[in-house]
Order: sequence, then structure tokens, then C-alpha cells
Amino acid sequence: MDYNKLAQLLFPNLTTTPEDVVKRYPPRQLPEGAKVTRIAPSPTGFMHLGNLFSAITGERLAHQSGGVYFLRIEDTDLKRAVEGGVETIINVFHRFGLNFDEGATIDGDKGDYGPYRQRQRAEIYQAYARKLVLEGRAYPCFCTEEDLTAMRETQQEQKLNFGYYGQWAKCSQLSLEEIEENLKAGKPYVIRFRSNGDPEKRLLHHDLVKGDIELPENDQDIVILKSDGIPTYHFAHVIDDHFMGTTHVVRGEEWLATLNIHLQLFQTLGWKAPKYVHTAQLMKMDGGSKRKLSKRKDPELALDYYHAEGYPVESVLEYLMTLLNSNFEEWRLANPTAPMGDFQFTTAKMSNSGSLFDIDKLKDVSKNTVSVMTADQVYSQVTAWAQLYDQQLYTLLTGDQAKAKAIFAIGRGGAKPRKDIAIWKEVREYVAFFYPELYTPATAALYPENITKEDCLAILEQYRSIYSIGDDNSQWFDKLRAMGETMGFAGKPKDYKKNPEQYKGHVGDVSMVIRLAVTGRTNSPDMHDVMEILGEETVQQRLNQAIEIIKAQ
Repeated sequence: MDYNKLAQLLFPNLTTTPEDVVKRYPPRQLPEGAKVTRIAPSPTGFMHLGNLFSAITGERLAHQSGGVYFLRIEDTDLKRAVEGGVETIINVFHRFGLNFDEGATIDGDKGDYGPYRQRQRAEIYQAYARKLVLEGRAYPCFCTEEDLTAMRETQQEQKLNFGYYGQWAKCSQLSLEEIEENLKAGKPYVIRFRSNGDPEKRLLHHDLVKGDIELPENDQDIVILKSDGIPTYHFAHVIDDHFMGTTHVVRGEEWLATLNIHLQLFQTLGWKAPKYVHTAQLMKMDGGSKRKLSKRKDPELALDYYHAEGYPVESVLEYLMTLLNSNFEEWRLANPTAPMGDFQFTTAKMSNSGSLFDIDKLKDVSKNTVSVMTADQVYSQVTAWAQLYDQQLYTLLTGDQAKAKAIFAIGRGGAKPRKDIAIWKEVREYVAFFYPELYTPATAALYPENITKEDCLAILEQYRSIYSIGDDNSQWFDKLRAMGETMGFAGKPKDYKKNPEQYKGHVGDVSMVIRLAVTGRTNSPDMHDVMEILGEETVQQRLNQAIEIIKAQ
């Protein structure tokens, strides 16, 4: 076979050479130990937890080591690409605070190792496909879809491995004359890699998550260039990761099945392979057993779900870090207010089996995350979310910014901050009693069963006369306790517990009657703070309203 003539036939107009590419992409000059990682999604319009799982890993490995983290768009498959898909990727990662040093941006590309969109790098891939043709390691394949389907059916009948290999790789044996005839006839073709692997032989590989693994050698003559001259993922990512200086490839464990192909391509091209970090699949419990998170069954797989529900970005990142590194929770307990970036992430603490995703655990993490935010941070994030998803709430909160921030400041700070809010969707219910537009008074049935109707009325009527907006917290509670004691309620719950027959109840019951009258609910933040924000006029109005409701029962 005259490989020079074959290469000229297949790439008659290609001027770019491998030497040109090497000059264009010199090795990176980075400190010792610095890692270069990337996230390389396809613009399908669907961003999922797996993308974020890998993205966090790559970002931490790069930035903790003083390295480089970049975004590459793998858009070689136009069938899966959607309009606006690239913008979706960039915007979602920006929302989650993943800052790229290089790569694709809304306005183009940033960095010296681009283009960072694979379809714009076609000549680079073609230069190396041509190189493989010249070396006898690649060839044109003219098989049609019908040919390949018939081949697979025969393999199935004979219970053989599927694929284009060995005797089944028909086009690998074509003569130069046969290839010329097919080209002159205008037959479409792809370029296939000529594998010399033997599946009976094993190769050893060390993965930074899976540890030492054994793989069969690849014997498949995979497609490296499609009929439009654009590469497949297998070929493109090997070339890109080499010339972009990627030191660590972070991706889902579903790619383990083709790792032997990628290692073979690196070896054939004479390049050192990067280290691979295959992250575990995200699982969930379903009917007592684990299963993989599903796009069809599980809305929580999509990253848009968390935005719409109002999960703070910090909460999602914190929770995923608990899945990524087994020691993160312990670190967070010891460092409750430290930035997550202070945590020393390591692949050594990553699970090599499925990571169990639990939405309830995420909510618990989110409550903790929100509880240590400042009132200003909560206000900023809630209003940003409400502007998109709850216009009425947005109008109420922004209509009186000082009031809204005072609401969010209740119980915030200190050793034991309140944990009322997990997601921003819950804020409407949390703040409802502060706004006439959202407030619903308690029905008579909600008042404590152990307090008679007459005592409820007496508590509210007497409280109307002693309440003063000017009282501080201690004065307010002292008045409440004294009032209760004159009405036959124990001033301390422990006194009631010792001698329940001597009292109608305790001061907590008295407080509950007032809480229901003012807020319409049995659970609310500190009542003194609540009433201070509502103002004396509103408090008196609600006390009067509650009296009328109880009388009417």
C-alpha cells in the first residue's frame, strides 16, 4: 500500500501538519505539581448533576494546586446539539460559581490553547488522522449503515462480540485501487483507526478513584473521523487533552468501558496519557434498592431543578462535596463558617462505588448553609430568585428592603442560629404573616386544647392592655409571665410539670395563644422581634381580630 498516495487522496486540500500544531501549542509553563483540568460537556441543552459532580472535582484539583481549569465544548455530534446549548453550559457553570481560567465564553474564547470548541479545530484532528494514515494506522471505511446492521445481526447470530474488528473490518483490507474507485464513485466514507490490540491480553491502569484496574486491549477499528471530517469523541479528546496540556481527566465512570481505546490512541500517537479520575455514579434509593439517577424519572438530576426550587448554590456545592470527599462533613463541623475553598480536596477520599444522593440530606445541609448567611446575603439571594419565580414575593420584599432584612435577621448569628429556611421557595410561607397580602389568621380550632375559650379570650384581652412596642425582650417576657401568673398559669414550665393540678397551664401556653393571634401559626421566630417588625398598630389589630374569631366559634 502506498500510504503517501492514500493520504493525498483522502486529504487533498489539507495544509496543516502535525509540526504546525506542535508549534501552535507549546507546553504550559506551570509550577511543579500544578494540575490542568477541564470540563468538556456537549451542548445538548441539558445540564445535570453528573456535570457538576465532575466540574467541582476538576476545579478543586486545578485551583488547589495553582493550576489551570478550562471549559471545552465538545460539539462534534450535531445531532445532539441544540440551539443555545453552549450558552446554557456557560450560564449554568457561572451560576454555580465555577470560574474558568480559559475556555469558551459567551463572547468567544479566552486563552492561548483554543479554539475551545471542537468543531473549530477540525484541521488539527485531520492533520493527525492523516499522520495515522501515513503510518498505516488508519484507513477509509465505505461501509453503509445497512452493511453495519447486517454485520451486527450476523455477529449476534454467531454469539460473537459486536464491532468492527478483525475479519469483520472489511474495509481494512481494501487495496489502493479499490479505495480510488470508491472515491471516484463519490461513496461517503469515514476514517477508522487500525487497531493492533488483542482482547486476550490485559493492560494495567491506575485510576485515581478506582485504583488499579485491568482492562482488555482494544481490538476495535473505531471511527476517528466522521464523513464530514469532524472527529468522534474518542479521537478529539485525546488530541485536545494532549495539546491543551491536560494533566488530569475527570469524568464519569461510564467512560471506563472505552478507556482502553483512549489509552491505545495516546500510545499510538506517542504521547503520555493524562491521569484519569473516574467519578462514581450518582445513585438514589428507590423501593429499598439503589438505582442510578434517571433523566426520565428524577427531576432532581437536572441542574435547572435546583434553580427553580430555590436551592442556594452554596448548599448544592456543600452537599456534593460531602459525596465527593468522605471527610468533608467532619471538616465542616470543625469549621462551620470557613469558605468551602479552604477544604483540602483529594481524590484519595473519593468513593469508588456509587454515591448515594439524598434530597432530604441536601435540605438538611441547606438549612445549615442558610442559617450561617447574613440577613443581607439571604435578602439578596431570595429577591434574585423571587424576581424569576415569585413576582408577588419579590414586590413585597423589595417594597420595603429594611423590613425584609429585619425579618431575615431574626435569630441569625450566635452559636445556635435558627434553621427555618432550606430553599428560597419556602420563604413565602416563612414571611407570610409579616405581610397583609399573605397573612392568614388562625382559626379557633388551632388554639391549645388545654386552654378554655374563656381563658384564651382573657389572655388576649388583657394582653392588649399591657403590650408596648417600647419594651425590650426582657421587659416583654416579664410582663407576659406576670400576666399569666395572675390568671392561674405557672410562670415556669418546670413548676407546672411538678404540680400540674395547681395551674391552668404554664407561661408557654400563654405565649402560644398570643403567637397564634399575632402570626396565625404555632411556630414562628422570636415573638418580641416579630411584633417589633409588625408594629404596635398591626399587633393590636391582630389581637382584636383573634378575639372576634374565638368569640364566633
